[in-house]
Amino acid sequence: PTRRSSDLTEKISDRAWQKAEVELRQGRVGDPARGRQRFRKYVEERWLPHHVLEPTSREKYTYYLGAFIYPAIGKMPMAEIFPEHIREWITQLQREGQSAWTIQYCKTSILSSIFTTALNDQITYIHPCRGVRIPTVPATVRMIVTPEQFDAIYDALPDADTQLLVETAIESGLRWGELAELRVCDLD
Repeated sequence: PTRRSSDLTEKISDRAWQKAEVELRQGRVGDPARGRQRFRKYVEERWLPHHVLEPTSREKYTYYLGAFIYPAIGKMPMAEIFPEHIREWITQLQREGQSAWTIQYCKTSILSSIFTTALNDQITYIHPCRGVRIPTVPATVRMIVTPEQFDAIYDALPDADTQLLVETAIESGLRWGELAELRVCDLD
């Protein structure tokens, strides 16, 4: 090799280690190819199978991903999803008439969880959900029945079994699905 070829090789290697140093300081030590995988593929093959969820939550996540999230960003490479895309997606959901609760659930519960994991696993180098505002979800007004109202409802129940079911629901705080699945052997 000539002197010129050696100088060129040295320049290339100098640039490579300097670039690596910059990326290391920025926290970019992973393989950039990992960020090129599509959002949907990452979620379905890497994130969802290994994310600890209750079966009903997994079902709910899968529904919301398919209905609201995949159509907007499912085909995008993970590393190319930025806050501007999340804002555009939120605006689109609002135009379609989706509720503030649905938007909050999709962004805060699902997308933020996915991108937190992707950031920790060095799939992406930014968290595109951070700093993106969502519509305000109105507080749910809860109606609390008075003792007199409860007595009226209780007395109107058709039989002792139904009364026992209502008493158990109130005293235990169980949700309807849990209450409906309750068996005698579950009680002490």
